[in-house]
Amino acid sequence: MNAIAIITARGGSKRIPGKNKRSFLGKPIICYSIEAARKSGLFEEVMVSTDDQEIAQIAQEAGASVPFLRSETTADDFATTDDVLLEVLEEYEKRGRTFTYMACLYPTAPFITAEKLQEAFRILTENKASGVMPVVQFSFPPQRGMWVRDGRLTYCSPEDAPKRSQDLEPVYHDCGQFYFYQTKPYRESRGQLPEGYYPILVSEEEVQDIDQLSDWKLAEMKYKLLYHSDR
Repeated sequence: MNAIAIITARGGSKRIPGKNKRSFLGKPIICYSIEAARKSGLFEEVMVSTDDQEIAQIAQEAGASVPFLRSETTADDFATTDDVLLEVLEEYEKRGRTFTYMACLYPTAPFITAEKLQEAFRILTENKASGVMPVVQFSFPPQRGMWVRDGRLTYCSPEDAPKRSQDLEPVYHDCGQFYFYQTKPYRESRGQLPEGYYPILVSEEEVQDIDQLSDWKLAEMKYKLLYHSDR
């Protein structure tokens, strides 16, 4: 399979220091993304893009490759995920390697599974899509959200306020786990896919943003419940 998995794992983290290498139920959290990518059988290359030597060592011990470290430009606080992915693709091309397909996996996403990656690839290829991403439905209808204006609450969409939740169209958001691409349209659009993404619908139990230590604990609880882990 002419595909690459790129796991984006910068060393700096302000809110949770050492986040990408911190232990999650007994092993560095980045290892979950590496293991899912390897287990999927989809990739001829599973690599980690990092600026941190310790992360690089953990990644290599887990079976990923780290053929080069990030540049200073893509290691700062202002670099986007697209900046990182494009740099990786360009570096591989300099080394004589190109890929038809590419997946970007986040390093703090233990709910990524090989099966989800395989499903994403199926959707990508069967629909000739440019990109696929997992999404989850908002638990509360955002159409009934409110702003605080002059100290008082006001509905964002007053016309939707009296409607029943079941009568409102479901709205979804990015799970923050992974993206699967056809590499050519991704590079041509510099990450701004004109045709958008196809979705994989994921349950709320399999999704957890990890920005604070309380999020981390909640993610571990969810993981134990989902996978009956005794670790």
